[in-house]
Amino acid sequence: MSPRVAVIGDFDAANRTHAFTNAALHHLGLPVEWIPTRTVGRPEVTLAGYDGLFISPGSPYVSMEGALEAIRYARERGVPLVGT
Repeated sequence: MSPRVAVIGDFDAANRTHAFTNAALHHLGLPVEWIPTRTVGRPEVTLAGYDGLFISPGSPYVSMEGALEAIRYARERGVPLVGT
């Protein structure tokens, strides 16, 4: 079973960096699961099932607070995090 990695960001199919993010994760054999920033809410519930978090590049985030909550969650719980 491959690790579950959540991409935190507001997916836009027209955004090239989002398409490249999907392609890179697929190339690694990882399923792509985007979590919109406005739905992070309580990250201990929303993000609990993920083995790592990737903060999406190329976004003006709908909710900067949601993106920061995801980063805080990873930092405080030792969850692997990649940010750009």
